[in-house]
Amino acid sequence: MIHPTKLMRGAFLALAILGAAPLAGSGVPLLGVVSAHAQQQQLVGSVLFEGNRRFSDKQLLTMVDMSTSGIFSQQRLAADTESIRQAYDRDGFRGVSVTARTEVIPDGRVRVTFVVNEGDRAGIAAINFTGNNAFNSGNLKGAMLTKETGFLSWLFKDDSYDEQKLAVDRERIRLYYANRGYPDTQVTSVGEFDASRNAYFINFTINEGQKYTFGNVGIETSIDGLNTNALTGSVDTREGGGYSVSDLQKTIEDMSYEATSQGYAFADVRARLDRDVTNSRFNVTYLVDEGARIYVERINITGNTKTRDFVIRRELEFGEGDPFNRSMVIRGRKNIEALGFFSAVQLSTAPGSAADKVVLNIAVTEQSTGEYGATAGYSTSEGILGEISLTERNFLGRGQYLRAAIGASESGRTFDFSFTEPRFMGLKVAAGVDAYHRITDESSRNYYGVQATGGQLRASMPIMGDLSATVFAGAERKLITDTDGTYTSLLLNDGDEFYKAFVGYTLTWNSLDDTKKPTTGLYATFTQQYIGWDHNLLKSEARARYFIPLLDDSGIVASVRGQAGVINDFSGDGVNVVEAFLPGSQLIRGFESRGLGPRIVGDQYLGATMYAGLSAEIQFPIPVLPETYGLSGAIWADAAWIDDGTLPNTNGNAVDPDSIDSPWRTSIGASLIWDSPFGPLRGDFAHVLNKSTDDRTQLFQLTLQTLL
Repeated sequence: MIHPTKLMRGAFLALAILGAAPLAGSGVPLLGVVSAHAQQQQLVGSVLFEGNRRFSDKQLLTMVDMSTSGIFSQQRLAADTESIRQAYDRDGFRGVSVTARTEVIPDGRVRVTFVVNEGDRAGIAAINFTGNNAFNSGNLKGAMLTKETGFLSWLFKDDSYDEQKLAVDRERIRLYYANRGYPDTQVTSVGEFDASRNAYFINFTINEGQKYTFGNVGIETSIDGLNTNALTGSVDTREGGGYSVSDLQKTIEDMSYEATSQGYAFADVRARLDRDVTNSRFNVTYLVDEGARIYVERINITGNTKTRDFVIRRELEFGEGDPFNRSMVIRGRKNIEALGFFSAVQLSTAPGSAADKVVLNIAVTEQSTGEYGATAGYSTSEGILGEISLTERNFLGRGQYLRAAIGASESGRTFDFSFTEPRFMGLKVAAGVDAYHRITDESSRNYYGVQATGGQLRASMPIMGDLSATVFAGAERKLITDTDGTYTSLLLNDGDEFYKAFVGYTLTWNSLDDTKKPTTGLYATFTQQYIGWDHNLLKSEARARYFIPLLDDSGIVASVRGQAGVINDFSGDGVNVVEAFLPGSQLIRGFESRGLGPRIVGDQYLGATMYAGLSAEIQFPIPVLPETYGLSGAIWADAAWIDDGTLPNTNGNAVDPDSIDSPWRTSIGASLIWDSPFGPLRGDFAHVLNKSTDDRTQLFQLTLQTLL
């Protein structure tokens, strides 16, 4: 049966087509169909940009749909214009305007030009907190990605207002509290734009909740044969310690890893928390049970346009066909993130071909791993200095490290090359080669010049826990130059050559919480190397530094540093001055380079064969300055001992008694530290308390801060 309504619609449509038929031959568009068809077929010849400084043409092209589709329409033009405007708005350019200009080019295509008027970028005038009684605003700002506008904001571009970034900041602040005893903290934020200042004011409101500690901690398991005593060493949640989400997670991961090493690959570790509101603590029981017997069927990796698959796969401590362990997957993700090759790493699972199989999907987002540039600076020991370097941390996508650098200062030039394969022959061994050519000129401090050319092979490997080892072997040639009549050496002659071959090892203990800005833990090294050929000696050095926070989350950190060195000469002729220790400001502050220690009569520096030093320091934030400036202060005290008995070979010259009349040197002082884009710079103001008569002191020195 034919529906009446459908019949009427069909009749009207037929009449409309018949009525329009005579017009088709005369070139009049048929109900607008011809013109619409023509408009859809207009092609884009090129897409250009004008006035853009914040984003490059290449970046803007990714935001424009017409550049990929190649089809022009007014709707797409409007959408692309809005897409560019929103990108600028997200980056803090509130006053941006974007217009489009079109032009038909000879081949009938359309040239589209987007004209951008960026205006001024809106910054962050202030970040304020309400309700933060436990932690000060400076510490909370340090946990955020968003920063207040400062004098380096033009470089870091970290002071833009972005709702998505603020959502991340709220979670970071919540985790900051959750890792310091406050599991119930709630964080909200509101951003207000001040048009008169072209800047935002961000206000955070914090409900801290009650502070908790860990109470009783126990381990229960249903796995026969599992050694729970061995698992206790993995527990970071000690009774009486502050509640911490990260400590809970780390304990679960380490405990699962330990169970796996005992042969229980399917062990599943969970934490059962019993809240004791009265005593403000959580009793923790770690449950170690046999998990589901699931195997990894396949590992899919996407997004790695440069990095090879095997570089990512080797960071996983399991492969296809191995048991699936949740904690091992989490550890693998952290290992991949630690490579520094990716801005984002996402792991997800999908069902496999059978109920006991799972597919692991790893999606990564590549980031730049190459760095090149020229830097310049000033050091009190080297004067004006500069360096041009090229560094690639992921060479050819194979995870290899490559660096070449040329440096120059008032005292000489340096040429360095370094290459490292992080997984030599597929093992957890980092093997590499270093080559160098270094020139030191004659000066009032160096009575002779040195041209040193050499290289070494090295290999590093983990031993256990925080302990690792490096073995190395190499050779070097030193050529002495003494052509400047102003400075004539009494220890060496112009044209002297010294060849050496060396072999040695370094043991490193690293239990720091953060190698860049440590607050707790121990970093220590012990190095021994035998030097032969033109020499016959054993050189040993030990260095260590221990960090401890003085007040929780105050930013005040104390450290104690110790170092010592000794050279054992087996030749019977004494240690040549070219291999002697040169203790200076790295041992004790307040002295010039080559300014302390034994000298011969005539004021030429000898160096030392034995030394020891101890230093205590307290570093603290400067409360009157914004955290974004990266400035902090320190007070310290140094003491050093330099052996004046066993000296390097004096070549028959007498030792100046005024240079060894006191083996002890002590100094105190204060420092200003700047976490600059080129590394942590520190200026030390020193007052020397004790020295030898001929030691040369200095009130101020500017150096790069190092751990040891």
